[in-house]
Amino acid sequence: MANNHKNSSEKPSNPAPLALFDLDYTLLGGDSEAMWSRFLFEQKMVDKEFLQQITDYYHAYEEGFLDIHEYEAFLLRPLTEHPLSKLFELRNEYLKQIRQSVRKVMMRRVKRFRDTGFVLLLITASNSFIAEPIATTLGFQNLICTQVKRNGEDFTNQIEGVPAFREGKVQRLEQWLQEKGLSLADSWGYSDSHNDLPLLSSVEHPVAVAPDYVLREHARKQGWRIINI
Repeated sequence: MANNHKNSSEKPSNPAPLALFDLDYTLLGGDSEAMWSRFLFEQKMVDKEFLQQITDYYHAYEEGFLDIHEYEAFLLRPLTEHPLSKLFELRNEYLKQIRQSVRKVMMRRVKRFRDTGFVLLLITASNSFIAEPIATTLGFQNLICTQVKRNGEDFTNQIEGVPAFREGKVQRLEQWLQEKGLSLADSWGYSDSHNDLPLLSSVEHPVAVAPDYVLREHARKQGWRIINI
């Protein structure tokens, strides 16, 4: 369990400390996959039943019992029904909405970490079709996300490897750290959700960002920093 470091300043004490950030409701003021679903509905690419099912999955996420494989199989289904050129065209339009949803106060914090020599990592359960261009848009060179399995150039509605969700985020992070030759010494982590308790508990300086009730109570009891936005 991470310790409370109320008096620590956000300055690196080793050559390459890490600052990791969740995406949805942390750097963004919304959920990227829910926004994608609504965008598809607005473009008449999916129906109301699709949108309602996504809402039901989101409630399961909030309550802590989401089946990530089942959810992504449903969410990714439209990627299997349209040509790549159309999908990329839609995604470019969708990214305009993402830019409007960015929390500027959090991006200023990201900039401070970058300016003081931290390695920045965006780590999100969102799928790679959505997360990869968002990472580029936000200026993150390092990304861990849930990978969409591809069949040649085409997308499928299946996950490849371990999804970056709950304990899976920690598993993927540990593998990434080993590959990069980095550690969690003096690391900072930011998230809004109790689903990221395993992740936040692994860093030295966990920060709850506009947290849900479960995360807020845990952060309060542990003396973690809380950012209210």
